[in-house]
Order: sequence, then structure tokens, then C-alpha cells
Amino acid sequence: MNNSASAQNVSLFELGVLAAGITVAVVLYFLWKTALKRHRRPTAEGAISFLSRVSAPLVFLLIALALKLDFFESAFGLGARFYVYVDAAIVFLAVLLAIRLVDGWLLYRHERKRVPFPLPGVLHGFILIVLYLIVLFAVFKGALGVNITPFLATSAIFTAILGLALQGVLSNVLAGISLNLTKSFSRGDWVKIGPHEGVVLDTNWRETLILDRTSNVVVIPNNTMASEMIVNFARPDHKTALTIPLKVSSGAPPVVVLDALLQAAREVPEVIAAPAPQAYIIGHDNFGITYLVKFWVTDFARKDPIMGDVARHIWYKFKREGIDVPVSFGEGIQGVVEAVALGRGAAPEDGEKERTYSDLIRSNLLRYQEGEKTGQLLVPEDEVRRLAGAVRRRRYTRGEVLFRQGEKGESCFLVAEGALKGEIIYEEKGKRFTSEFRVGASGIFGEMSLFTGLPRTATGIIEEETELLEITAENFALLLSQNPQLAEVMAELVSSRNQKNAEFLGKIKELSAQDIEASTSRHSILERLKRLVSRFRRSN
Repeated sequence: MNNSASAQNVSLFELGVLAAGITVAVVLYFLWKTALKRHRRPTAEGAISFLSRVSAPLVFLLIALALKLDFFESAFGLGARFYVYVDAAIVFLAVLLAIRLVDGWLLYRHERKRVPFPLPGVLHGFILIVLYLIVLFAVFKGALGVNITPFLATSAIFTAILGLALQGVLSNVLAGISLNLTKSFSRGDWVKIGPHEGVVLDTNWRETLILDRTSNVVVIPNNTMASEMIVNFARPDHKTALTIPLKVSSGAPPVVVLDALLQAAREVPEVIAAPAPQAYIIGHDNFGITYLVKFWVTDFARKDPIMGDVARHIWYKFKREGIDVPVSFGEGIQGVVEAVALGRGAAPEDGEKERTYSDLIRSNLLRYQEGEKTGQLLVPEDEVRRLAGAVRRRRYTRGEVLFRQGEKGESCFLVAEGALKGEIIYEEKGKRFTSEFRVGASGIFGEMSLFTGLPRTATGIIEEETELLEITAENFALLLSQNPQLAEVMAELVSSRNQKNAEFLGKIKELSAQDIEASTSRHSILERLKRLVSRFRRSN
């Protein structure tokens, strides 16, 4: 009797035994999967994934092999016809287990190396299904002796009918395979598909899921994906350029505007240094000049916050530099009303000057730092009030860089409100170190360059919304010209302090031995202050 004949007329009892074996296999499989889930650990994720992939064919194969034991044959009287099916199942499950072992091993290897699997998920699943069908047809023909030609012909007709009925589904499947073959995007890429922008969560047989910026999952059919323009922000690399266009009054010098735009982009930490930010003019009309600032980021997920930070820095820099932007009609009317109010006697300058005077008088800038006169003013209060009318009050935002270590500077800053952080980079025994300090309200920052003319010895970074009083060399020269004795006192105070810090100053590479010597010499500092006064008198 051939296999085809023996495969017929299996008794109901044998079918029951077969059904019982399948039931036992299903129960054991789910118990095994449950145990794997309970013992899942992040460190063993790859191994558990591998065991999950091979568990189904392995459990069913073990049950099929158990049915071949003599115990079952003698106990239940199972016939040869029954074992034809068992032998076919063993062959199919053995080959299936081998495929799953190879597939699981390849996946486990890539997970261990933390590299993406070369085949996209949709294509990977499609190849496995094709292999399973080939093995199944081979078992039908070889082990069971079934003529599969009519079946294939019938399947072709059935497939054609099914294809016509499921055109939409099939188009999604084919589109998904095409997208994965061309590698238009990968899981985790930030993409823009039509009006939708987000990060790719997954791609399956029917659709692609992306998580948009409002934390909503957008489900896009694959055939729609194939017909839309796809912008992948993660290709060819993770650097993406962002741009901010803005219109500025034509009265502002372009060189000042361009410099402010570049500084604003450079000061935001998420903006990368290479490629460097760019700024240029892209047009002009009767309302002003249109500029564009362009910069690159690697974390596209934070596009909006990064652009907001750059725009925030631009606003503060424009305010300090007096750069105007075209205003709406309503804002223009408001400006006229305020100007009329000022013409009728309102004088906000007086209030501003009083605030500045209060900040100066509270600080230690013009007070003795040590000795019997500690805390007393170096100059009369009238002179402090005169200085208050000359210094500039400037507002800064978090993250702005006041100046950088090594830059030239002839001014110092008094913190009226807020705080800033100082960073000093120095070298010791061939290694680079960073020392940080914080300057809060009423603190002084940058006075070394004002008094000695040396390069900046620290980088100043604004920590929060801050108001600073900038005291320039000209402001200080005015004060010295009215109070000649102040130069002697300041020279003594500054040289004494720098002598105590001479060892540390020697570790700052921007300062030469000559610079350090000049900063610790009372005579050199006094000569520097006298030159400031002479320059001020010549300019006036």
C-alpha cells in the first residue's frame, strides 16, 4: 500500500489521539511562553527572544516523536496509516525547527552586536512564509504522496479571486515590501510623510505607524506611503539643517544683524559646531530686509525647542543692539501713544537711573574689600550717582555667552538681577581641567580685564534671566578723572589680589608670564588706569 492509500480512512480514535497530541503541544507551548515572560530580564533579552522563536516547532516536534514510542503503539493499537501522518509531521516540524534555529541565531547575533538586522521586518516575514509553504508542499508530495498539481492550479484560481477581492490589502502588502527593499526609512527615523511628521515606530504588512510631535500615533497605509513624498531627516546622516527667516528694519547695519544671528545660533548647546551656522540676506522690500539664519542639529526630535532657544537668543541680542523689526499697525500706534506720554513729562530714565544707582551702591565694586575701612565707599555717593547715569543696563537670557576666555575686553559687569556662571579652563601637568564658579546678584564679573587690560580669564555663561550693568573703560575713566586718588587705591587692591592668585593664573594658557607680572604689579596697574584717563580726556 502506498502512502497515498495508507493516508486514507484513518479511524476516529486515531484522529482523537492526534487531536489530543496537538492539544498537549499547544498547552505546553503556552506554559513555556508564560515562563519565559515571567523570567524576562534586560540582560537576557536576546536569549529569551531566541528561545521564543524555536519553542513552537520544538514542542510540537517532541510530541510527534513521543507518539512514535512503542508504548503508544502497543497501548492504543495505532495503525500504520496513523504513523504516515506522524512521520510527515515530524519531517515538516524538523525542517521548520531548523529554519527557526538559523533565523533565531542570526537575529540573536545581530542583537548581541547591537546592529540592525539587514532584512526589514516585512520582507523577513515574507521570506519565512514562502519557506514554510515550500516545505509544506514538499512534505505533501514526498511524505504523503499527495499530487499537489491540482491543488496548485486551484490555488492559483483561488488566489486570483482573492486578489481581486483584496486589492487594497495586497497593494498595502506589496507597497510595504517595496518600501522595505528600498530602505526608504528605518524604525526610529524621523520622517515627514505628506502632512505628517514624526518618528517611525513600526512597519507591518498593511501600514506604517509614526509617533507625531503631539504624541499621537498616526497609522498610514503602505500604499499611501508609496505614493507620498517621504522626507527622511535621518538620511544620509543625523545632521539636519533648520532655518529661521526674519525681517529686520533696513536702518540696522547688516553686519551687526548677521553677527547677532550667528552668535545666537552658536550659543544654543544643541546646535552643532560643524557645519557652522550661517546667516545671510535673502531679500528686501519697503518693510525692511529679510535675513535667514541656518544651523544644524542632530536631535531632530527637539526641533521646536531648539528653534525656540535660537529665536529667544536673537530677541535679546536685537534688544541690546537696538535692532528693530517691522511692527504691526497696532504696535506702531502704541509706540506713538507712549512717545506722546513721554513728551508730557513722563521720565522713565529717572527711575532707571535710580535703580542703577541702588545696584551700584549695594555692590562691592567701589568699596574697600579689607582693612579698617572694609565696606566703606571708595568715592562719594554723588560720584556713584554720576556713574549710574553713564553705565548701560542690559538684559540677557539663559544660555547666552557674555564673553569667552582669551577674548579681549575693557569692561566689567555688575549682576543687578539673576546669575551667571564662570568657567576657567586651565592646564596642570599636561592635563586640562575646568573650574566653575557662580556670580549672583550684586556680584562683579570681568573686572580683571578692565583694571589690567589682560585677556578674559574666564568664560561667562548666563544661567537664568539676568540684568547686568556694563561698566566700560570709558565709564571708569570718567570716575577716575573726578577722583584721582581712586587709581592709587584700585591699583593696590587689584595687585594684592592677583599676587595671591598668581600661581593659579600661571595655569591659564591665554596668559603669558609677562601678563601675570603686569597684573600683579601695582605700578603697571596704576599706569594702565592713568592711560585710561588720558584716553578719555583726549576723546572728550
